[in-house]
Amino acid sequence: MLSCLSLTATLHLTEMETEAGKGQRTWPRSHVVYELNGMTHTQEWSVRTYKEVACMFAKKHPGFIGLKIIYSDNRLKNVSLITKSIRTAMKLQTRFPGTVAGFDLVGREDTGYSLAYYREALMIPASQGFKLPYFFHAGETDWQGTSIDRNLLDALILNSTRIGHGFALTKHPAVWTDSWKKDIPIEVCPISNQVLKLVSDLRTHPASVLMATGHPMVISSDDPAVFGAKGLSYDFYEAFMGIGGMTADLRTLKQLAINSIKYSALFDTEKKAAMETWEKSWNNFVADLAKRPK
Repeated sequence: MLSCLSLTATLHLTEMETEAGKGQRTWPRSHVVYELNGMTHTQEWSVRTYKEVACMFAKKHPGFIGLKIIYSDNRLKNVSLITKSIRTAMKLQTRFPGTVAGFDLVGREDTGYSLAYYREALMIPASQGFKLPYFFHAGETDWQGTSIDRNLLDALILNSTRIGHGFALTKHPAVWTDSWKKDIPIEVCPISNQVLKLVSDLRTHPASVLMATGHPMVISSDDPAVFGAKGLSYDFYEAFMGIGGMTADLRTLKQLAINSIKYSALFDTEKKAAMETWEKSWNNFVADLAKRPK
């Protein structure tokens, strides 16, 4: 059943400009696509290529709704470089409005800069009347009172569309309440949280409280290739078996699946099509379960 959840794909296209901060840190230009003759391609070419390949894939797989790209940069860079990336994201979204969904800052929060540090750069779209959705990683920590969990508040102030991880959210009742009122979902990544040792027993995962109280949340795989996980089904399994508790049932799975579409970066028309496709698969799944011997 869970394979039918993969109706859409959201990618992070990361800017990796060369940065030599006082000669101490250098970022390779790994985003550059090279041809055999040495010619390189621009980010616009990369987005266009993703879009064209997605269209080709959709023709052979009718159940595939589409692909969205979240343009991202690393939170270890200085403000000037992030400013450049913000402007690039705005340019790409203008050029590919149906493909580029928004912007995010990636990389470890504890070793990188806070959202507040980049506030001037992150306020550029709003100051120009440009709507650039944000999908910020924030609060990926089990500590309290650090710049990492304070990122949660800044993510809300900057109107983040979703909050990646949000592991520390339950320690900040005011932020928790505000995110709930604004219907901002938390992207819960069970396997990632275990691998990174934020939690050892999923029954004590903060998301169990969020799920029990009905806070909007979606299940994500974070870095499946790095962790050796193949597909989102494994994270769904862990969320269902551990975070959901003893009362988790088909209704739990159904709601999590619906949330994946409801809080996606799809346009409303795309969400409607995705929901219709998913409902058919879900009904077939339930019917198949009913036929199986008890």
